[in-house]
Amino acid sequence: MKRRIGSKEYDLSKQTLVMGIINVTPDSFSDGGSYTTVEAAVKQAQKLAAEGADILDIGGESTRPGFEPVSADEEIARVAPAIRAIREVVDLPISIDTYKANTAEAAIEAGASIINDIWGAKYDPEMADVAARTGVPIILMHNRKEARYDDLIPDMIADLEESIAIALKAGVKQEDIWLDPGIGFVKSFEENMTAMRQLDKITAMGYPVLLGTSRKRFIGTVLDLPAEERDEGTAATTAYGITKGVHMVRVHEVKQTARMVKMMDALVREE
Repeated sequence: MKRRIGSKEYDLSKQTLVMGIINVTPDSFSDGGSYTTVEAAVKQAQKLAAEGADILDIGGESTRPGFEPVSADEEIARVAPAIRAIREVVDLPISIDTYKANTAEAAIEAGASIINDIWGAKYDPEMADVAARTGVPIILMHNRKEARYDDLIPDMIADLEESIAIALKAGVKQEDIWLDPGIGFVKSFEENMTAMRQLDKITAMGYPVLLGTSRKRFIGTVLDLPAEERDEGTAATTAYGITKGVHMVRVHEVKQTARMVKMMDALVREE
């Protein structure tokens, strides 16, 4: 399975991609306030690139539970200058983490080359149109307004199929669609664990899959540790996801993850 992001093409049958997180927000659950200036964001981007990131994910609004929404104008003011500056010094594709079409479009104009939408193109009716018009890939994450499931995995698949249909109808190419099971979103602890154990049902849908477990609450529940001390739990869930067939992993701690992923790929992909 080969996929292009920006100017780079990846053979996902041989390599798991590492997406490094840069939140230019004052209130993200793990690193809020750390990279709110352009200079700090650039420095972090250079650090993550040196540590082995394949792609950088820039977010201008926290998505932690109970987060305060911000306007598209405020979000653009946070992410666009950072993306422009990072593009000047780091030769990696940049992902824009947003569910707002205006923000996505401004970010793409600034240099982003993939959209990471936590609402799977369902929140903003223009989002899929932006992806289609600009020709960039889009990551469709599983999400819903209420955590009520008749049967978790079939319901997740049905929700993701709705997102896929929206994207295809807007003109997004099939090869530009990625999926994300939305671990940590509208799911109880038990549901997150079930979704992890059955990730192969999501990867079997035929699209490349991004897994984002980094420092999330379900890891804290198991380890009884605060967010900043959950990197070992993140590594465990990430490695497990690779055995289930995911193609990209989204993490805060890139250095250890990149090394672990290289070893996992040698075990799992190079048969």
